Amino acid sequence: MSSAVRSRNLFDPTSDAPFKLSRSKLELFLRCPRCFYLDRRLGIGQPPMPAFTLNSAVDVLLKKEFDLFRAKGETHTLMREFGIDAVPFSHPSLTDWRDNRRGVQVQSPETSFLVFGSVDDLWIHPSGKISVVDYKSTSINGEVTLEGEWKDAYKRQVEIYQWLLRGNGLAVSDTAYFVYVNADKSRESFDARLEFSMKILPYEGDASWVSDALMEAHTCLERSSPPMSHPDCEWCLYTAAVSQAVKTS
Repeated sequence: MSSAVRSRNLFDPTSDAPFKLSRSKLELFLRCPRCFYLDRRLGIGQPPMPAFTLNSAVDVLLKKEFDLFRAKGETHTLMREFGIDAVPFSHPSLTDWRDNRRGVQVQSPETSFLVFGSVDDLWIHPSGKISVVDYKSTSINGEVTLEGEWKDAYKRQVEIYQWLLRGNGLAVSDTAYFVYVNADKSRESFDARLEFSMKILPYEGDASWVSDALMEAHTCLERSSPPMSHPDCEWCLYTAAVSQAVKTS
């Protein structure tokens, strides 16, 4: 069997056992049902993206920094700068909720999916409501905003986290926050360091779509053959072009 094809952890429509489905795989379904089916039912995944190690380093350091304020029960200086009345949330399960393999888990009541996703941070307000917080890093000229195709995926990401946390009995605010760090490229030389500007972008989430999307994804995997691809799926367009070129060569 080719190393590109997996035989483990695939969806079995005849099984009643819970099937673990990550937040990122639900996003794959939303982008292209065919790619999702090939991945979760047939074990044929898209080639992996290279690891964004610099972004990961920023995530790790931000978690360490906010954890210092979490331990003291104090508001981070950046939160005060942007007028956010909250403190980093302490919870005995936070380490698990941040872990990519465990994450926040909820058994979908309408499907066999055990849905999970790993959060970056949670902040708690005086009201007791908890906000989902996601760290993002970039390097662009101009102002960082939440507009754009990829930013829509970011919004869905925090909405799924809101759905997961509510499924664990937490009082979750509709307001989520993106802690965005933007590396400055205007410096005259590198000097073995990057300098970042930081800002917090609020976002009013609406997770009402998640349950329907899970049911649609479950129906997709129960099919006996792959569905049509999304018309804008770059991977499907590429593979179709390769197949056509081989046939005509």
